[in-house]
Amino acid sequence: MKMNQAPRLELRQGQSLVMTYQLQQSIKLLQCNALELREFVDQELEKNPFLLQEDSSRSEQEDDAPKERSTLDDKPREADFSGDENFSSEAQSNDYDESGDIERDYLQPSHSSSTGGGDYGDSDDSLGIESNAAEGKSLREHLLEQLQLDIKDPVERIIGSHLVDLVDDAGYIKEDMKAQAEMLGAPVEDVLNVLEKLQAFEPAGICARDLKECLALQLREKNRLDPIMQILLDNLNLIAEAKFDVLQKKCGVDREDIRDMIIEIRELNPKPGSGFSHELSQVVEPDLFIRRTPDNNWHLELNMNNFPKVMVNKRYYKKVTSETRNVKDKEYLSERFGSANWLVRALEQRADTMLKVGGELIKQQDAFFRLGVKYLRPMTLKDIAAATGYHESTISRVTNGKFLICPRGTFELKYFFTSALTRTHGGGDVSSLAVKQHIDELIKSEHPEHILSDDDLVELLAEKNITVARRTVAKYREALHIPSSPKRKRVKLAVF
Repeated sequence: MKMNQAPRLELRQGQSLVMTYQLQQSIKLLQCNALELREFVDQELEKNPFLLQEDSSRSEQEDDAPKERSTLDDKPREADFSGDENFSSEAQSNDYDESGDIERDYLQPSHSSSTGGGDYGDSDDSLGIESNAAEGKSLREHLLEQLQLDIKDPVERIIGSHLVDLVDDAGYIKEDMKAQAEMLGAPVEDVLNVLEKLQAFEPAGICARDLKECLALQLREKNRLDPIMQILLDNLNLIAEAKFDVLQKKCGVDREDIRDMIIEIRELNPKPGSGFSHELSQVVEPDLFIRRTPDNNWHLELNMNNFPKVMVNKRYYKKVTSETRNVKDKEYLSERFGSANWLVRALEQRADTMLKVGGELIKQQDAFFRLGVKYLRPMTLKDIAAATGYHESTISRVTNGKFLICPRGTFELKYFFTSALTRTHGGGDVSSLAVKQHIDELIKSEHPEHILSDDDLVELLAEKNITVARRTVAKYREALHIPSSPKRKRVKLAVF
């Protein structure tokens, strides 16, 4: 029997989630940094006739009947948090003397919140310098990319990002490390250790504190920094004064060797940062300001220079629509008016979201702001999301590429998010950095005849009330560049 298969129409109902254009733009606004946000708003001002810059429109429309809708209301938005009762008054007073008063003239009066302390517990790197310069990559961007790849410890990353901001156009860090350590609340040894890691970055000689150290780093990279070359570097002034006879006696070599060594030094680059584009480098603009209040809590404010103030021109919309008779033109005007209202609401929401997330971050990292990087608390996107009610992806967008300025310097928000491990018998979480330090200390103190395996390290950490899997111990050990137990045993037996 032959079946007739004719086309037919069917009506079905269903539900689906559609990413509208405005929803996509809202997500994009959250992710934009200060420069990208201003560029986006400028483009919208050019395209949309119903958007106005607030400052330029106030005097023109203050007598107009329909009030314009602004992105940021004059009424300040505040959120209060109670202080940390467990925080000792002695620690507060000591730290306050250390960090000092940081009243800023540029802090804006609106969009602020006062927060108290919270609880706390314990890219492609293969391209050369020439390619980076051709792409317009700044030296800071190049160093931060290497920082992300080579340094995993959260405390070291914060110290490293602070030191990277101190690098000048020539590639030097000329600030005193002791003063920087005091500002960060970290031991000088830790700051110097991170500096040593930065000096291993490309280009060779970067992050040196003077010319001698810059040349020494480049010679070490070429495996040419022997004791005689070091003596030559210690007496660079003799080269400038052309006292080659004195230099020859100090180094204990003949005239020809001195000449070859000087030629080798002159082939080095005294300004390793000069191969990068400094004109195109973007100045870091903080999105949040944090300062201490007289009652020893924290005051958080948004940098209002990073929030463009635009208004919806309702008067012009009413005038144009009343004179328009074409249906398509009216639809276009209505769409533009709706888009203008959406942009105003989106910017307001972005400001409120950043303020709420920043307040929670301060609350959870109170010990860091008071005592320094050693007290950085383990924190994840999930922790902030649970406290604020936002999704983790929203927290990620809000914190990526955003910066805050506080008594301890300028930091990117994402550096405050670190992994955590749970203690065996309670007592709060322990930072992954602390676990790495424990592993490093245990291995350094091991006896050559009893080398600790990864399983032994797991048991010893358990005695310290830290639960960690064997594979995690192996991962942390490799991150510390510590070889396996068989390799360590061969080396230590050979030494002893």
